[in-house]
Amino acid sequence: GISIIHILGIFALCVVTGCICCALFRFLTGKEALTHFPSLGSSTNSAQGKVHVKQCDLLKLSRKQKRLCRREPGLAETLRDAIRLGIMECQYQFRSERWNCSLEGRTSLLKRGFKETAFLYAVSSAALTHSLARACSAGRMERCTCDDSPDLENRKAWQWGVCGDNLKYSTKFLKKFLGQKRIGKDLRAKVDIHNTNVGIKAVKNGLKTTCKCHGVSGSCAVRTCWKQLSPFHEVGRLLKLRYDDAVKVFSTSNDAVGHSELAGPHRHSHSPKHPASPRSTDLVYVEDSPSFCRPSKYSLGTAGRTCSREGNCDSMCCGRGYNTQSRLVTFSCHCQVQWCCYVECQQCMQEEVVYSCKQ
Repeated sequence: GISIIHILGIFALCVVTGCICCALFRFLTGKEALTHFPSLGSSTNSAQGKVHVKQCDLLKLSRKQKRLCRREPGLAETLRDAIRLGIMECQYQFRSERWNCSLEGRTSLLKRGFKETAFLYAVSSAALTHSLARACSAGRMERCTCDDSPDLENRKAWQWGVCGDNLKYSTKFLKKFLGQKRIGKDLRAKVDIHNTNVGIKAVKNGLKTTCKCHGVSGSCAVRTCWKQLSPFHEVGRLLKLRYDDAVKVFSTSNDAVGHSELAGPHRHSHSPKHPASPRSTDLVYVEDSPSFCRPSKYSLGTAGRTCSREGNCDSMCCGRGYNTQSRLVTFSCHCQVQWCCYVECQQCMQEEVVYSCKQ
């Protein structure tokens, strides 16, 4: 069986048969800097190969995974990209919330079954899937290139600059790399698996077909189409909506299939009384979240956080009130394009009012 994988000492993953799942993504615990690995820079191929092998050896992987990593130049760098992508998107989506996806308290948070934990699983798996697919199309992975659409030949795709994001290879490789494991019987394992798959589905949901015409005088004599993933901000926004509508679940026995399943409240008042299964796109959780108002093992609290007086100060500050402070800020103004070829601006100052939560 597969052991828990630590990527950069921060990630931990596992996989289930038929679908990628996350036992625990620890890349958001903040234990190590994201720049742990040296940059490949403009070294020779031989030097790059040695650096790549060293990067793989630094990852706490199983033997099989290290072998796959060494055979897949570019993978370690891609994992690092996924870490950065997941952290930045999580913090962006929760920038106005009491819990702002800060690194403090992350280890304790991942041990619980909160809504926030559900989002971390989903955004982590989404970031890894998205980063691998993009790395393929960008030529950063040697064993994969563009998406293998039936009407798209890879070399021509590179010529035209329309190399599609290879989501198919990304998900297939992840299943092989992360191994296979049977679904756990306990509720928390099922919840983690479910939320990880929500992240994968969110990336797949953003896969679209883009086409480009070629021909004399703009005619569409030849049309080339390719697959393209949505920007990760769109995936993050979708997952944040899933978080806002997350479903609290419990475990129930299903005699027909012989094992327990996730169940939650009904969405419609006319539904029968027996429990309903959550949808495959729902984020699910098992316990109510703390308030995140005061410092705890899960967060630093909201004291000192900036807020919007007309927007979220009342909620952010948990009824403690907020401080008001004025400050002068400098910005570029009265900009003009000068011949040739630069923009000339003046420096202006204006007063800005900042609101921050009281202790």
